[in-house]
Amino acid sequence: MEATVVKNAGSHFLLSPLPQWAPFPAVLRGKVRLERSGATNPVAVGDRVEYELDGERADELHPAVIRSVLPRTNYVIRRSTNLSRQSHVIAANLDRALLVVTLYFPEIKLPFLDRLLVTCEVYGVRPVIVLNKLDLYRDLAGEEVERFCSIYRGAGYEVVECSALTGEGIDYLRTVCSGGTSLLSGESGVGKSSVIKALDPSLDPKVGRISTAHLQGKHTTSLYEMYPLSSGGFIVDTPGLRGFGLVDLEKEEISKYFPEMLRVADGCRFVPCTHTHEPGCAVKAGVDEGSISPERYNSYLGMLEEDKKFR
Repeated sequence: MEATVVKNAGSHFLLSPLPQWAPFPAVLRGKVRLERSGATNPVAVGDRVEYELDGERADELHPAVIRSVLPRTNYVIRRSTNLSRQSHVIAANLDRALLVVTLYFPEIKLPFLDRLLVTCEVYGVRPVIVLNKLDLYRDLAGEEVERFCSIYRGAGYEVVECSALTGEGIDYLRTVCSGGTSLLSGESGVGKSSVIKALDPSLDPKVGRISTAHLQGKHTTSLYEMYPLSSGGFIVDTPGLRGFGLVDLEKEEISKYFPEMLRVADGCRFVPCTHTHEPGCAVKAGVDEGSISPERYNSYLGMLEEDKKFR
């Protein structure tokens, strides 16, 4: 029998025969762990799995047994930011990834967002940038909001301006999420759980507070869990991330996953071009002319440097 993983609590899981929402407990046997040893978690939320029952139905005393993981259409994966090289699949078989950010409270780290975007591009997941908490800073930082939106819309990404508190943009997000499965991801404290609560008030994910001492978020979600939305579709909530390393990506390939760089790269004098020191580089010319933002270009240079660290 087949079902979808809707909750990952380490060695214990909940499965459901989506699109029907009827979760039941399951466990993982060691055989699957060995077969999928490339990441720290062989089974992720969103995975479609084959399972067996020990009896007529699964319960806490007699959970289903996951026997195999079916091929993934896509997934989002991150590498530890230390030198361990360990990687972790955040979620699989996604229709889109909602990348929640705030300009302030906590202050945005553009290189972090750009790593998320590159990963979505690499693994075939459509990203939607959700600029949250506008009620806190739009009046005070309107120019910064416009600058941020112009950078990422100019690169080719959809940016949704919203406030989980006031409801601005939430109706549109609800429409975006109404079909298929959406991943909600971002740094700690950006308001992911608040966005879920705004999308569907019947849901009750944990909502945390910002540490005013450092203006950083506190982890409030410790599990990877999928929720059904009353307006349609499913949403995957994830723990807040504090670091995001790239996986399975050669440095020569990184620029291909910056859409604004890819659009002009054919104009470079040399092929291949690293877009760092070569004369006649169309990407560097784009930065000088303003068609490629220096912020995005600096993120690209940081990824090249990070790649050296892991080699």
